[in-house]
Amino acid sequence: MSNPFIVRKAAVLGAGVMGTQIAAHLINANIETLLFELPAEGEQPDANVLKAIGKLKKQQPAPLSVIERASNIEPANYEQHLEKLGDCDLVIEAIAERLDLKSALYEKIAPYLNDQAILASNTSGLSINQLAAAVPETLRPRFCGVHFFNPPRYMYLVELIPDQQSDPQVLDALESFLVTNLGKGVIRAKDTPNFIANRIGVFSILAAMHHARQYNLGFDLVDKLTGTLIGRPKSATFRTADLVGLDILAHVVQTMWDGLAEDPWHSYYTVPEWLQRLIEQGALGQKSGKGVYQKQGKDIHVLDPDTDTYQLAQSEVNGEVEALLKEKDPAVRLASLREHPHLQAQFLWAIHRDLFHYCAVQLASIADNARDLDLAIRWGFGWRQGPFEIWQAAGWNTVADWIEADMAEGKTMAETPLPAWVRTVGQNTTQGVHTQQGSYAPVVDNMRPRSQLPVYRRQLFPDKLVGEELVYGETILETDALRMWHTGDQIAIVSFKTKKHTIDNLVLQGMQQAIAEAERHFCALVIWQTEPPFSLGANLKKATERPKTEVSSAPPAPPPPPSFFEKLFKRARKATEAAVLQAARSLDMADKLMAGKLAEVEVMIAHFQQISQQLRYSMIPTVAAVDNMALGGGCEFVMHCDRAVATLETYIGLVEAGVGLLPAGGGCKEFALRAARNAPDDDPFPVLKHHFQTVAMAQLAKSAEQAKALHYLKPADVIVMNRLELLHVAKAQALALAETGYRPPLRPREIVVAGSTGAATLKSHMVNLLEGGFISEHDYLIGGKIADVMCGGDIVAGSQVDEEWLLKLERAAFIELLATEKTQKRIAHTLKTGKPLRN
Repeated sequence: MSNPFIVRKAAVLGAGVMGTQIAAHLINANIETLLFELPAEGEQPDANVLKAIGKLKKQQPAPLSVIERASNIEPANYEQHLEKLGDCDLVIEAIAERLDLKSALYEKIAPYLNDQAILASNTSGLSINQLAAAVPETLRPRFCGVHFFNPPRYMYLVELIPDQQSDPQVLDALESFLVTNLGKGVIRAKDTPNFIANRIGVFSILAAMHHARQYNLGFDLVDKLTGTLIGRPKSATFRTADLVGLDILAHVVQTMWDGLAEDPWHSYYTVPEWLQRLIEQGALGQKSGKGVYQKQGKDIHVLDPDTDTYQLAQSEVNGEVEALLKEKDPAVRLASLREHPHLQAQFLWAIHRDLFHYCAVQLASIADNARDLDLAIRWGFGWRQGPFEIWQAAGWNTVADWIEADMAEGKTMAETPLPAWVRTVGQNTTQGVHTQQGSYAPVVDNMRPRSQLPVYRRQLFPDKLVGEELVYGETILETDALRMWHTGDQIAIVSFKTKKHTIDNLVLQGMQQAIAEAERHFCALVIWQTEPPFSLGANLKKATERPKTEVSSAPPAPPPPPSFFEKLFKRARKATEAAVLQAARSLDMADKLMAGKLAEVEVMIAHFQQISQQLRYSMIPTVAAVDNMALGGGCEFVMHCDRAVATLETYIGLVEAGVGLLPAGGGCKEFALRAARNAPDDDPFPVLKHHFQTVAMAQLAKSAEQAKALHYLKPADVIVMNRLELLHVAKAQALALAETGYRPPLRPREIVVAGSTGAATLKSHMVNLLEGGFISEHDYLIGGKIADVMCGGDIVAGSQVDEEWLLKLERAAFIELLATEKTQKRIAHTLKTGKPLRN
């Protein structure tokens, strides 16, 4: 395959849960996709696949970036449409996990594939080499395993598993496609049962189950101990089993039992009797409404395996143990758990010890290097650190001593000695398996650097491991609130240092300095954060703090990597509520109101608007590189940059109305301006009414694609699939703009507005909602203020105003709402409860 691998069209075989969602994600990436399923009986042979496509519109978290894309999936069946496979460059098989069914399907479709097409199986654990036996010899170089994690849109990990005859160039081409076009973190796994992530992740669940029984700990207590307190997702152990499906978990465990007969831990590859009973009863977890947990009314109940009854989940973590887990020094933390006599501490040490032991023994057989194992568990199971990282951070040689000491006392789950390389690594590096030079690879008995595949040159700052250092370029200027830096070229980069990258006076002052510095010495400016979110908006709590002007040249310490699994459930399930809560936190200005400092808040709003305008009219192009959340003022910065480059998983919105306010950093002005520019027949109202609804309802876009539909992003803004390629693409966009001989846009002097007539029309619609009890009087007041601002105030429809006119209206309306008692109560309530208040 010397020619570039281009996927013009793809096919997914199997319209089950995974197959349909893989097809959805291919469509998210703008790849024409066929979705195959068995033909249905009756007059509509595609009924089965059409039903599966229809379900995509209702699933949560949403598999599609916008639900309208469901119509882009082309339905197909195996009886009528096999010839269409000839047009496909990539065919992904995702049918039931049965060797016989998959083999029969390969034999059926192989004659229809073109001589360049790649065939990949989405098996979660079957042997790729066994599957390949049913593939024609001419196709085997283009056959491999490609294991997506569920849900495919959100989970970063894809495992790529070669067949013995897979062409290395085919694998390289497919990996590059998966990384850039589908936005995935690719790990090459060896052809062993359940590959890497499921092998390690499921063992960690089995170990927790074993030690929970040993120490007589309840399932809900185990989940509290093995969740966020130790850097794993909130779903922890048993809740994760419910989410995955107890039947699915049992199947994965059975695969390990069947395929790993000689494994030292083989006796543990079985599910407990209580879990098997649940499966037999149809209690499969979340999908059936009952599993380890059951919701009864508003309360969560947990299974008591001794009585097979459900009890109220109310276990608590021991105070001393919880304090140990909050210890920041990982060496002290793990040592304290090992030494503490409380059963909860002993349980936590035991699950870590046996996991470390297991990973050390299995590494050579399942993965190329320690990096791949750690990243697989981070990307596939959402852990903050991989097992080897946790071990290394606590002291490599010390932990190895502890494991061997416990083994000598018969405490470990298996008696197999630690591999010799564990001590060799400890002698050679003292720090462990991860170093700046690379990660330990058993096959070469040395450190192996990261992949040199050209696609990874696009990842300027890959996910960091313990033992590695990331230096974010050379500092240009640095304050307490932000850092301006570069990577050796003419593109200046600004990164905020505030919590959640909120925008306060210090950030505004720093941005003013950064823009001026960039105009003097650079050709473009990019706003990019070293970790998500992009920004949760204005922090008016600090509106009256005195700015500091000290400049430092020391680079900030790189932040710990975020847990993607945590972000997934926080964003996708209650994204709007979370956005409103974050807005409230950043708008916590009650102390300023009580102190009579409302005027100082107004000064900050004016300063905010000034910086937004400077981003728009700077003499150099400005680019916002957006990932995760961009709320309120963060969204307004994005809207004012010349170009936004956003990851697909960007959650962006002007959510101020949710806490009783309106956007005042230029957001209302910007929507009024966009309505005027797109107005049919010089009447902005038909466009403006949609923008008004977006702002008044505090609508949060739950993808970059939806952000374009809501006009938070412009048509020319760019969507990037891989978060690690965001800065690379943003810099390329900035340079491209600069190369055009960039000049800022001319300031509009004749913005046509809808005036008081337009505002009255919008308010009349709200009157109906008010009288029907759908909104409160304060909602009506807020919506009325938004309508007044976006329509240009109390002037005749069709009047022409400039931006400053609209910005003054924004400031005045914001302060008026902020001074009301009901808005202050909304902010206080949301901060206290995490829920919006409709007073």
